[in-house]
Amino acid sequence: MLSIYKKLTAIIISCILTFSSVPTYAVSELQNLSKETKNEQQPLEENFLPKRGNQSPPIHHQNNETKQPTANISTNAQGWYFSHNTEGKQPPMPREMQYIEEYNGYWIDTRHTDINSEDKVIYLTFDAGYENGNVEKILDILKNEEVPAAFFILKNLVTKDTDLVKRMAEEGHLICNHTANHKDMTKATNFEDFKSELQEMEQIYTEVTGCKLAPYYRPPEGKTNEQTMKWTNDLGYKTVFWSYAYADWDNNKQMSPEKAYEKILSETHNGEVILLHPTSATNAEILDDLIKAWKDRGFRFGTLDELTKE
Repeated sequence: MLSIYKKLTAIIISCILTFSSVPTYAVSELQNLSKETKNEQQPLEENFLPKRGNQSPPIHHQNNETKQPTANISTNAQGWYFSHNTEGKQPPMPREMQYIEEYNGYWIDTRHTDINSEDKVIYLTFDAGYENGNVEKILDILKNEEVPAAFFILKNLVTKDTDLVKRMAEEGHLICNHTANHKDMTKATNFEDFKSELQEMEQIYTEVTGCKLAPYYRPPEGKTNEQTMKWTNDLGYKTVFWSYAYADWDNNKQMSPEKAYEKILSETHNGEVILLHPTSATNAEILDDLIKAWKDRGFRFGTLDELTKE
């Protein structure tokens, strides 16, 4: 800065000595000095707000911000549903819930859509929270028919029927997270509360069985929202809904085996992800016949690993 002032002083003195107005060269010099002054002052401003180039360390708080709820992510709770049809067609995705696909959400196999295709696949999934004698019957049927399935389980089943859960894994079925206590996860107000419910299920399963849960999650009662979908994805899970289910969960209000059998078969479609409850007496009675009927119609049975393969 001192050198600039010296130059400026010299120009002014020169002008005074010659008793004339500021000459052209002096005006040009003053303009250059103005530019130099700005250039010298800029580093001082950068000292207060340093710039970050490609080689600079990352700003860690930016990564944290991406994991926090944002204003444009909805927390409105929604219940998963699907449309029934008896034409062998895949039901459409619920329009207001298309966001699930942005967060690794699955509900149907979009690669297998044609009911007349030579390659027809069904994905058997079960939600299991306890044993009443029917879960074992379901496992016997699956073993005899050599059919793989996915079981979304709760803590209660692991702690009270450990051998049954171990059998599921030993016979090649996927054991997945249905939360520890079957809570409405859309009521979780922060990430830590949401995470603790899923991690509790992970920890108890590993402690009791020595195995790890498969990275698939199903929200209790199918209740979800965009925020919990994002949190689930952040935890490394893929959320699995379904493209078919029926009212089989109430043991005191079971549909007759004949009616349930016809209903399930009439709505079968290629790429179907079917949700059944293995505690259902009706399901335990008809599953063997259902599997045989599906096989007769040319269906094979896929795994969630196939369903979610990119």
